[in-house]
Amino acid sequence: MAETAPIRVLVVDDSAYMRHVITKGLAAAPGLLPVGAARDGREALELIETLRPDVITMDIEMPRLDGLSTLRQIMATRPLPVVMLSSLTSQGASETIQALTAGAVDFVTKPDNRANIGSVMEELAVKVRAAAQARVGRMNDRLYRPVLRPSPADGATKSTRRWRSNARDRLVVIGASTGGPQALSKVFSALPGDLGAALVVVQHMPVGFTRSLADRLNSLSPLAVKEAEPGDQIEIGRALVAPGGFHLTLDAQGAIGLNQGPTVHGVRPAIDVTMASVARHFGPVTLGVVLTGMGHDGTNGAALLRESGGRIVAEAASTCVVWGMPRSVTEAGLADQVIPLDEVAAAITQWVSSR
Repeated sequence: MAETAPIRVLVVDDSAYMRHVITKGLAAAPGLLPVGAARDGREALELIETLRPDVITMDIEMPRLDGLSTLRQIMATRPLPVVMLSSLTSQGASETIQALTAGAVDFVTKPDNRANIGSVMEELAVKVRAAAQARVGRMNDRLYRPVLRPSPADGATKSTRRWRSNARDRLVVIGASTGGPQALSKVFSALPGDLGAALVVVQHMPVGFTRSLADRLNSLSPLAVKEAEPGDQIEIGRALVAPGGFHLTLDAQGAIGLNQGPTVHGVRPAIDVTMASVARHFGPVTLGVVLTGMGHDGTNGAALLRESGGRIVAEAASTCVVWGMPRSVTEAGLADQVIPLDEVAAAITQWVSSR
């Protein structure tokens, strides 16, 4: 049997030290072959044409042509899987979300000291292998807009109202992982502002990044979107994003609960945890939506939602960056609809309005 060709990786970073560390780390990982290193985006664009890499690792902050601008050129002209290297700062988180919205497959947080480099390189190797299997394509320029942080005045223009459990108000639970920020941006930009439902979003993402994700979705959508906090209640016309590092649950009154219980499927927040709590209280009035991502988080939750009277939508393989979670749901026979991403917002709207 012929050996599988190694995954060719181009490393892009303005730090000579980081280029050396990343190249050395990836070279030591089975199945990966660093084929070059670029100091900035301009050099990266030139090397892409000559080296033909399978995957690119990209720093965000670089001179001449930064990572975001380089990513946008790549996705507009010759789409390739890109894994971003992000700094864990407020600005770094915002830029990372912009990158994921603009087509980057995934990201890793840059080590804050040399002692952490080993674990970061292990994570990077795993994500580069996954990125090599991802489906990427040309991006919509509308999703490149910078995050506009909502001011109190902006929030006041978005209509919300109290969730009424006795009126059997509608609830939509959306779960996503790899490729999720891009998919969520497309869905939320297409949902109407008068959607008669409350929404909860569970995106696999570490601590420090989900608030920027919520801000970005809020800037793209006529719906109000915010990172969930203790004491929040679900509301019609508003979406709450599970914060990184916390499982999100709902009680019978629609109040948000956040906990740091054990990881599920190796992640926290987990889609299964949220869907299980929703199924206990609101199954018959809930639509579960499982978008792109690795693994099978959401399958157990979808089963509980179906058993409790809810319905399930899964993203089709044709549009998933990674057809893992939706595939698991679909192959388990739990999906009432399996549809491409550009039909998801319409399916949500139709389900809400038809009940």
